[in-house]
Amino acid sequence: MTALDQMAPEIPPLLGDSGMYREAVNQFDRVAAYMGLDPNISQRLRLPQRSLVTTFPFRRDDGRVETVFGYRVKHVLTLGPTKGGIRYAPSVNLGEVAALAMNMTWKCALVGLPYGGAKGGVRVAPETLSRGETQRLTRRYTSEIFTFIGPQRDIPAPDLGTDAQVMAWIMDTYSHHVGHGAPGVVTGKPVELGGTAVRQESTGLGLAFLLPMALEMVDLPLENTRVAVQGYGQVGRSAARAVTRLGARVVAVSDLSGGIHCPDGIDIQALEQWTDRNVWVKGFPGADPIRGDQLFEVDCEVLIPAAIQEVIHAGNAHDITASVVLEGANAPTTMEADRILRDRDILVVPDILANAGGVTVSYFEWLQGLQYYIWTDDETRQRLQQIMTTAFREIKKVAGEENVDLRTAALIKGVARVTNAKLLRGLFP
Repeated sequence: MTALDQMAPEIPPLLGDSGMYREAVNQFDRVAAYMGLDPNISQRLRLPQRSLVTTFPFRRDDGRVETVFGYRVKHVLTLGPTKGGIRYAPSVNLGEVAALAMNMTWKCALVGLPYGGAKGGVRVAPETLSRGETQRLTRRYTSEIFTFIGPQRDIPAPDLGTDAQVMAWIMDTYSHHVGHGAPGVVTGKPVELGGTAVRQESTGLGLAFLLPMALEMVDLPLENTRVAVQGYGQVGRSAARAVTRLGARVVAVSDLSGGIHCPDGIDIQALEQWTDRNVWVKGFPGADPIRGDQLFEVDCEVLIPAAIQEVIHAGNAHDITASVVLEGANAPTTMEADRILRDRDILVVPDILANAGGVTVSYFEWLQGLQYYIWTDDETRQRLQQIMTTAFREIKKVAGEENVDLRTAALIKGVARVTNAKLLRGLFP
């Protein structure tokens, strides 16, 4: 037993019961051991610094009152205020939220943002909510976490099941509590309330900025590169659009309704018009239908998992044909699948780098909210590209120097920055 094993605090059941949280901790432990991290720092970073669990009622349109669970977790406060999305999903639990908060810490540190990681959520099925019910639930949840958030404390953003309208309601509720407008309390807001138009496409755009650099690492050309997108939601849709503009061919996409496949390339503009009218990709006349899980077997050079966590696992990692996996979702690959992909020489650009475009543009929006000064869309895109490509080059350099994969290199850089900040600040009191 190592000194780290002896000092590591036991994971509380509410966290330890989550497979996703155990994966996040195991991943961190592996890198901490590789780095020879100080055990005092390691044990501190394995657990969230602050966690809030709340239950609260909201009223349905028919008058029924339901009680739901809400969560907000801050992983580390060392680098500045915390930052992270809010998701509405029936599977949300404390462990999941804590795992995502931990990953957000490494992500922010990796691209040099002055944030610690956070995440929040409400255990509810958003598709069952009317607009009025969503607003009432959101405003009550905001009231419950009011003392936890703020422009200098913790800044939420959209995630699964939430959008710009939800952020507008959070901002309005918070502003009523403090007695003045507070645009910096959330990001991902509507443009009319101080948001940026680039925010909706930012994660997919960030992925696209990294695509040429990733293909170069595996000696593949960009022109006509075949791309499969798993999860045609906000991230997958913007990623498909962005890579098509670069000259790649999107040959398959999927969502909850199933998947579609066209070896010659899907007309992305036509698909966007179809989903605007019909919501789902199912039935799109310009491609052949496939099962959602068949997308991982489609012949392609690039796979973009852009839906939810742990969709690439030991059961399907051997079926993937792509040479590059660009992780648009948070934690889409289990550790076991990651080992399989690594053994198969498939280049994985990890989530904490690949999907950092979202939090980076959120940072830009937060700055503009604090300064009451708006950048142009072109300025935002140029600054996003600079940050994303610089981070990729730095991670590639670490990977070469340490002879490790990109995920390990990204974690080394992110963990090192947080560790150095903790050591510089010291222990209080």
